[in-house]
Amino acid sequence: MTEDLIIDTAKRYVAVYEKITGQRFTPFKYPIDKRIQASLTTFLAGENKISYADVGDNYDTKDPIKKLAQTAARLTGANLKKWQFTEMGDSRGESAYVWKQGKMLMAAVAEQLGTKNLVADDMRKITGKTYYDVIAHDTVATIINDLTSVGAQPLVLHAYWAIENNDWLADEKRMKDLITGWKHACDLAGASWGGGETPTLKGIITPGTVALGGSAIGFISSPSRLISDKNIRAGDRILLLRSTGINANGLSLARAIAKKLPNGYATKMNNGQLYGDGILKKTNIYTKVIQDMLNAGIPIHYISNITGHGFRKLMRGRGRFTYVIERLFPPQELFNFIQKHANLTDEDMYDEFNMGMDYAIYLPEQYLKKAQTIVKKNKFHCIDAGHVEKGPRRVVITPKNITFAGDRLDLR
Repeated sequence: MTEDLIIDTAKRYVAVYEKITGQRFTPFKYPIDKRIQASLTTFLAGENKISYADVGDNYDTKDPIKKLAQTAARLTGANLKKWQFTEMGDSRGESAYVWKQGKMLMAAVAEQLGTKNLVADDMRKITGKTYYDVIAHDTVATIINDLTSVGAQPLVLHAYWAIENNDWLADEKRMKDLITGWKHACDLAGASWGGGETPTLKGIITPGTVALGGSAIGFISSPSRLISDKNIRAGDRILLLRSTGINANGLSLARAIAKKLPNGYATKMNNGQLYGDGILKKTNIYTKVIQDMLNAGIPIHYISNITGHGFRKLMRGRGRFTYVIERLFPPQELFNFIQKHANLTDEDMYDEFNMGMDYAIYLPEQYLKKAQTIVKKNKFHCIDAGHVEKGPRRVVITPKNITFAGDRLDLR
């Protein structure tokens, strides 16, 4: 693509944006992100650094387009009025979309696993296990944990399994594990598996692989149970739930590391575990613990599902607040292994990964102990990690001396 063509294409996108929004487009300052310059410096120095933007998802490219789509999507919310329904506009740009339907609030979400199944495929050659019970569980978890973050109880979940040809479905052991794992995860979430779609996409899906995703609908029984960034207050405590590991984010980087290791996923980490087994841990499903908190009268002010964008996700809310993290769980050995072999800094790691903490719950301090008790009863672990204070929108991780300025996360 020539420079002139790039400029012309950019101008067309800007024109569409301005026409839809009626607002003047504000260009990014150059460079868009300090990480671009840092990556260039590292490259020129000849260091063997592997960044997520290089091998996987470059959010600096994706996020502006997602915001553009949100702007157009917002204009369609009026269509609900034909049925006497009303969208909850504050849910635009959140992990799940919410609308009012009669006296009840409804929520919907669509999600996709990513590339974790490719790790399972390679690990099967090493251990003989398919791991597709884990893969199914994690696909459901990516959907359900987003839906749960707005306070919704899942009702119905639909599967999306895209394949290159039907030969992929002929593996009886893999299919049994996939179906069993999917059903079990739906049971954990309290959702009915309503059905789904299994398209054959020759020329799009790589032969021998599958693209897994799905969608879900849930309900919020009372407006008081809706979890929205409007409720965030200075003084709120931030409760971080302990993850099982990498979950479904950052897998492209994890896979790139395996390619450069002589023994690949069979490489043993310092804890004696195979690298591949460290990756293939089931993601926690948090529906019950959140519903238990709401049933106990705990006013959850906000939830951030720490997926892509790492700890930057803590400032997903739109308010002018500083999110101060004072305590952290130590990361699992998997993250130490990734950091070492990708030659990444602490800031790089907290920028992209959950680092052992994947669900942030914001709540008034007086409800903290009650919430911690409920987490423990659900057999999860949590830490009173920090607080919210008035100030510039940013995340401050004091134990690591890391600060993410507000312009490092631009999702809404």
